[in-house]
Amino acid sequence: MVRVALFGCGRIGTVHAAAVAGHPRAELLYVCDPMETPAKELAVRHGATATGDIATVLGDPAVDAVVIASPTPTHVDLLTRAVHAGKAVLCEKPIDLDLARVDACWAGISRLTGADAPLVMLGFNRRFDPSFREIRDRVRAGEIGRLEQVVITSRDPAPPPAGYVGTSGGLFRDMTIHDFDMARFVLGTEVAEVQATGAVLIDPAIGEAGDIDSAVVVLRGTDETLVQITNSRRCAFGYDQRLEAFGSTGMLTAANQLPTSVRFAGAERAEATAPYLNFFLERYGPAYRAELDHFVECVETGAAPDPGFADGREALVLADAANESLRTGAVVRLR
Repeated sequence: MVRVALFGCGRIGTVHAAAVAGHPRAELLYVCDPMETPAKELAVRHGATATGDIATVLGDPAVDAVVIASPTPTHVDLLTRAVHAGKAVLCEKPIDLDLARVDACWAGISRLTGADAPLVMLGFNRRFDPSFREIRDRVRAGEIGRLEQVVITSRDPAPPPAGYVGTSGGLFRDMTIHDFDMARFVLGTEVAEVQATGAVLIDPAIGEAGDIDSAVVVLRGTDETLVQITNSRRCAFGYDQRLEAFGSTGMLTAANQLPTSVRFAGAERAEATAPYLNFFLERYGPAYRAELDHFVECVETGAAPDPGFADGREALVLADAANESLRTGAVVRLR
């Protein structure tokens, strides 16, 4: 049994708590958050102990692993302390908003070797979506010949509050970072070039906070494969999540998922499709559970997790490059 402590009791922390509590080979021991009341409520719901004391959690030898689902500015400190305490780590993206801090974090934990070597997994849950993973696997198997183009569409149902935008790190670090990781996941190669454009088309408050709410990013892989990413902070018909892989002999697509595939058709009318699933909690529920299962298996076996720390760093590199391209209007060449 892998015994887990959770840092963070917000929306994503709630998702991870349920995944741990529902896993047959995992047990949630702690919910650690300075917000006492919601931490206690979440802990009671899953038979865990609530605390605001990080040292208590990391000093408990019963804890095998931690899930870091707290605000981004806390990630580096918690990750570093957890690794030095001998705990395996599943950390939500991004590791940090500052690449220099990410590199300093790795420098501080990568020196550990042997039994103390860090086991760090990044929370890019979309890699574990069954449809997206199937596309990746079939591309790798050569089913569509040489991969030539990848199209990733990610649109949220509604924009976040302006207050959130100001601390999020911006669209590319907060939202598109998932798509940057998905691009690398499907490509199987690194990205050589990034070109980004964006606009404020939805909420002027987002622009006033110094961010954009709509973007198109074009990536070029080191093997010349092209990737187009389309993002929007608002989608009137639900959570728009699609993936397309186009190759020399065919194409693979993953369409939006619906609550039901049942439709009525009669002499006088045909029933329209229902709106897409509301948001990431519904759309990616199975992916979060599969992600947790992979993490548990890595803790049990000592296998290297995929995605790991380096994948988190690379996604941030692409986000930074997109910001530079947006600012300058130029193509940013990485390799």
